[in-house]
Amino acid sequence: MRIWKLVAATLAFAGVSGIAPAADPMSYPNRPIRVIVPNTPGSSVDTLTRIVTNRLTTDIGQQLVIDNRAGAGGIIGMEIAKNANADGHTLIAATTAASTIARLLVKKPTFDPIRDYESVVQFGVTLNVLVVNPKLPIKSVKELIAYAKSGKQPFNMASAGVGSQSHLSGAYFQQQAGIDSLHVPYKGGGPSSASVAAGESQWTLIPSAAAMVHVNAGRMRAIGQTLPNPTPLLPGVPPISDTIPGFSYTGWMGFFAPKGTPAPVVEKVRAAVAKTMQASDVKKGMAFQATEIVVAGPAQFRKVVAESMEQNAKLVTSLKLSAN
Repeated sequence: MRIWKLVAATLAFAGVSGIAPAADPMSYPNRPIRVIVPNTPGSSVDTLTRIVTNRLTTDIGQQLVIDNRAGAGGIIGMEIAKNANADGHTLIAATTAASTIARLLVKKPTFDPIRDYESVVQFGVTLNVLVVNPKLPIKSVKELIAYAKSGKQPFNMASAGVGSQSHLSGAYFQQQAGIDSLHVPYKGGGPSSASVAAGESQWTLIPSAAAMVHVNAGRMRAIGQTLPNPTPLLPGVPPISDTIPGFSYTGWMGFFAPKGTPAPVVEKVRAAVAKTMQASDVKKGMAFQATEIVVAGPAQFRKVVAESMEQNAKLVTSLKLSAN
């Protein structure tokens, strides 16, 4: 009797305090899964996440619901995910920018991408595309550099916000090219891309998924990409390294879960994503966005994240980008 009273009291406390019951790996998932996207609708992260989740809904057996939580370069979404229940029903679309770059640009980071989350699965590598407004007389990286050095104004570089992948890659490009351009941060990849298409900004170096819808529609001109070699994903678009030897800068995408999510649940998600990435419609969608499919499990993905943290920390230091 005493044992049952103790159990009842424990359950009552869990209900009152909001402590979620432990996840049951056997029945997981037993309700819709929230996928936090720390970026605006229409951004490259949002676009790629939806390509994956539209199919993953079938492969995992539950609806995946996108929850866009943009702000502070992705920090807001990362914080929300960090504090979510660790039962597998909350995932976060993890990216280079939100997970490793944004935290480097604040004095007191509120999360650590290795310590505070479970690395579930990587599903892609995002190359960046150097694009200009098509009305400009710029058709190559060499011509862009010459245009910048001519002093013609306006010559603004758009980005998805301070700490975004486009911010850091664009700043790195300026450093390596020896040019200066006014940085104009927008609230997300969608608005920053639209600014170049509309001529409000003159150029940007953005993840391929944010660029290709505009490039394919003729609203932007792609003149270079950040892989070290040519890629069939972007035929006719040369590597920036052809003009600036050694230039290379790519990002990654995958799913994190709150720390403490049970290993069997993590494995179910990993396996489902691995199956999803083999689907022809997903392959076609990723290729259309010029994004390479790369599937890596928790241990390998965690290593990718750690190496990304180290690389970007060195880059932020070399670019003398200060913490706010």
